[in-house]
Amino acid sequence: MPNAQCPMPHSQKLQDLMQQVGISSFKALSRTAGVSERQLLRLRQGKLEQMRVDVLLKLSPVLQMPLNELIATFSTVELLQEKAAPSQELLQEITDLRKEYQRSQLQLEQQREILLQELQQSTLQLLESLLLQWPTAAQKAQENPQMAAVKIVPLVQKPLEKLLQAWGVEAIAPVGAELPYNPQLHQLMEGTSLPGEIVKVRYTGYLQGDKLLYRAKVSPV
Repeated sequence: MPNAQCPMPHSQKLQDLMQQVGISSFKALSRTAGVSERQLLRLRQGKLEQMRVDVLLKLSPVLQMPLNELIATFSTVELLQEKAAPSQELLQEITDLRKEYQRSQLQLEQQREILLQELQQSTLQLLESLLLQWPTAAQKAQENPQMAAVKIVPLVQKPLEKLLQAWGVEAIAPVGAELPYNPQLHQLMEGTSLPGEIVKVRYTGYLQGDKLLYRAKVSPV
C-alpha cells in the first residue's frame, strides 16, 4: 500500500512568491538560491523551525523578502510583536522588582550603619584606658610642669599598640633604628642616599599586611 503523501500547507504561498520574482518551478528556485529541494520541501511542509539559518538567508534575497517576513510567513510558531504593549503581569513584575531593589538598598544602608557602630564600639574598647586616664594625666601635667613625661607616655602608647595590633598594622621600624635604605619603605627627609646605605629612622612608617600605609621618614647617618 503506497504511503500517504505528506501535506504541504505552504506550497501555494511559496509558489505565489516565486511567481512574483519570475521563478517557474521548485527545481529552478533550488538552483537559483543554491539550496536543496529537500530544504524547500521542509518549507512547503511548514517545518521552517527545522531549517538551517543559512538556507533561509539564501532564500530571502532570491524571493525578495526580508528574513523576518520570510520567517513570519512560513513559521507555524506565533511570533511576539516587537512593539506589543506590556501585559499587566509584566508591569506587576517590574513593579515588584523595583520594590525589591529599594528594599535591598535599604538593607545595605542599615548593614553599613551597623558595621560602622560595631567598628566604633570595638575601637572605643581598645582605647578605653586612654579615654579614661588621659584627661586626668593631662590636667596633672598642666598643674605640675615638672612631671616627667615618661609617666604619661604609657597612657598613649599601650592603647595605640593594641589598636594597631587589632587592625593588623605594623611599624616598619622603631624610631632611632639604623638600617639599610629602601626607597620603597623609606622617605628621605634630607640629603641623598643610595639603596643599601645606612639611614636612621626619624619617624616610623606603617604596613597593613602587604599594603604600605606610610613610609618611614629617615635621614642619612
